[in-house]
Formats: sequence, structure tokens, C-alpha cells
Amino acid sequence: MTAYDTVFSGARIFDGTDAASFIGTVCVRGDRIAAVEKGAVRPEAREVIDAAGLALAPGFIDVHTHDDIALIENPAMEMKTSQGVTTVITGLCGYSPAPFLPEARLPAEFEILMFRPEHRFERFRRYLDAVKAARPAVNTLALVGHSTLRLSVMDDVNRPATEGEIARMGELLEQSLSDGAIGLSSGLAYAMASRSETSELIALAKRMPKGGFYVTHLRDEAEGLLDAVDEALEIGRASGAPVIFSHHKAVGGANHGAVRHSLARIDAARGVQAVGLDLYPYDFSSTALTPERARAAGGERVTITRSKPMPETAGRKLSEVAADLGCTEEEAVERLMPAGALYHTMAEADVRTVLAHDLAMIGSDGLPFDARPHPRLWGTFPRVLGHYARDEGLLSLAEAVRRMTGLPAEIFGIPDRGFVREGCFADLVLFDPGRIRDRSSLAEPTAPAEGIAQVYVNGMAAAPGAGRQILPAHATVA
Repeated sequence: MTAYDTVFSGARIFDGTDAASFIGTVCVRGDRIAAVEKGAVRPEAREVIDAAGLALAPGFIDVHTHDDIALIENPAMEMKTSQGVTTVITGLCGYSPAPFLPEARLPAEFEILMFRPEHRFERFRRYLDAVKAARPAVNTLALVGHSTLRLSVMDDVNRPATEGEIARMGELLEQSLSDGAIGLSSGLAYAMASRSETSELIALAKRMPKGGFYVTHLRDEAEGLLDAVDEALEIGRASGAPVIFSHHKAVGGANHGAVRHSLARIDAARGVQAVGLDLYPYDFSSTALTPERARAAGGERVTITRSKPMPETAGRKLSEVAADLGCTEEEAVERLMPAGALYHTMAEADVRTVLAHDLAMIGSDGLPFDARPHPRLWGTFPRVLGHYARDEGLLSLAEAVRRMTGLPAEIFGIPDRGFVREGCFADLVLFDPGRIRDRSSLAEPTAPAEGIAQVYVNGMAAAPGAGRQILPAHATVA
């Protein structure tokens, strides 16, 4: 009988902390790391991988995704495993595929997440069962969407919720957390939730047991950014829930630079409450196309990613589409909807400021069903490692790895993942630190990254069936 199943010999090991890398050998038995040894040794194993000249890191944790239905429809999850991601967190920005009561009506904006009626689940447990049955290649954790709760309980989401509606939402939230969800997400900038009051979020967050997270797409990422940060911190203080700021940024030219002030407020809160934040390493965003967003951005700064009535427009600027149609940009938006778009309204300097912050985790925030998705869907993690760490020197390679492994594992309390150490699950990424780079672009948004050599999930080469559901301590289902 061989001592180990797989051995990575002589790699430069980045262990998920901020410690210096070292040349070593990692031995895997079953789904766990059985030993980590210094130097290039070759113990007996079924498979010995000569990793000389390559880096070995924990599998990357994508803390902000909209992969909820992609896990079922595309269990190979190539857009994630090809860039070294072994764990994804879903249910962000207030969108989740459960719990959807039968009477709930889905607005067009929900098409960023799902595109068929069977993609909605009345109970969260049924959604998790569907993911488990699909056997995706990556590990999964899921949040409950605040907008999903509102759509299920309210006959009109364009108003504040009543006490009775909040109570019913709280019951659904509690049930979903018991089923295996890890917390509550909100998307307060979206029409489905923009009329909700702070007290509504506090009441819901208070229903979560210890360990439940409040992860928020802020109410305003433009002129009202600082007030929106204060609101999120208030929700966390009042409920006791850790607050995670999603894709932290400032949009609109007049607001560029405001992240310095928003990060200062987050830092000031760190001494009294648990906080965290994430970002994607690009200076343009992606979400549903709406008249309000297009008007704020301007047609030259809006690129269509999908359109149900006019699919041939994907990849084109809104201004060009409007010119071809012989109409105003606002009229073009109405003819294109339901649709998605890229919005070029951020500043590269702000991206660098947020990425340099010591709390910043990495999340792709990609939309897997867009015809021409944002390049972040396929390129986020190699872009941080190649462009920002190696080429720009904004972070050391060890620190960049920590932001996508050990830091999210610690902040989200993911047991035995995020580190290369004995006893941890064997989620591992072998990559070439000199070659790794993102290849996805506006012209080729689905081009796989370069420099990823091997990806292992729970001790298996990444493939359908390798991933696991990661259930929180407060879940009551097996």
C-alpha cells in the first residue's frame, strides 16, 4: 500500500498566510493534506508531481459570485477551475434562487441569476439538494437573498415592508439558515430592495444565529457612498452580525477617490464590530441594463452583454446600438431589455486603493449566463496574481494569495480550507508565478487564464463531482 495518493514535490509553497514562501513537498491522502515537508522530497505515492519551478497555493475562494444556477447547469465550472478557484460563495447582492414562494413574481433584473422557472426553489434545502445532485467541481457556500425574501412575501416591493411582512421574511430566513445557508445578502441599490428601511434589515439580521453573515451591495456607491457604509455598519452593530462589503467601489467621476474615506470609516469600526470587504480587480462593472443606470453612465460607457429581444447587440456600445436603431439611447434601452451591460464608471486608482487594503478579499462577481460576460468571470484571480502582484508590485505574491485563501477562510469561518497545512482539505492550485495572467478581455471575455498547471479539489483533480457543500455550524440538515 502506497503511503500517499498524490505528492507535489519541490514546489514553492504559499501557505495562505502572510509568511514567506518556501520550497517544500505536499503529500495528499484521500481528501486531506497528510504532510507538508521542507525541501524537494519524493515519498512513495500513486502520483508524484514534479513541481519544481512552480508555486503551490491553497485553492482560491471566490467570495462573491452569481454561480447559484451555473453550479447546476454547468457542474464542470470551467470558468472557475481554470483560474484556480476551488470554492465559491453564492446568493450575493440580494439574489438567491431560494426561498421563492409560488406566488412570487420575478422582475426582469432577476435574469442576471436565472433564466428558467425551474431555477427557483420554494425551500432553500431543495436548492442545496439540487446543487448536491449536480455534483459540481467546486465547493459551495450559499447566502439567502434579501430581495428574494421580499419578492416572496410582498405584493409590491416598491415600498417599505410592514411588520407582518418582515416577520414572515424572518421566518423564511431562519428556515433557510437551518437548511444550510450561511447568512443574508442584500442589494439595496436595486429596485427590488431600494425602498426597504434600515430597520427592516436590522430586524432580519437579528433573526440570524451567531455566525450568520450580513453581506451587502450598498444602497449607494456614488454620491451617497459614505451614508451607505454607515447604514451597513449600523445594521451590523444592531444585530451583532459581521458585515461584509461587496465589490467595494465608488462609481461616477465626481465620486472617484471617495473609497479612501469609506475605507477609513470601515477601519474605524473594526475595533467594535466584525467587518470585511471584497472587490474585483477591474475598473468597470456589470449588471442588468436599466434606463437609470444607462443614463447615469452615458451610452459611450455602456456595453451590452446580453439582450433577449436583440441578442446580436451583445458586445456593442449602447451609443452605437441607438445610432443604428435611429433612436435615443433611452429608447434603445427599452428595446433591448431585458438585458445586461458593462458600465465603465470606476477609476483604476480606486481599484488599487481598495486592493491594497488589508481586509480586501477577492470576488469575481461574474454573470455566467451573459452572452459576452465581463472578463472578470474568467480572469479575476490570475489578474490579481499576475498583473497587480507580479507586474505592478501592489501586493507581494504571498499577500495576494492570502487575500484569496486564508483571509476569506478566516473571515467566513470556513473550516480546514484556505491553508496549506497538515489536516486541511486538499484544495490546491499549482501555477507558474512567472507566466500566470488573465487572458479574458472585452474582445475575448471567455479566454481561459494562462499559467495554471493543476487544480485539485478535496484531493481530486478538478472535475464534476470533486466539490462539497460546506454547511455552517448553525445548519440542522446533514
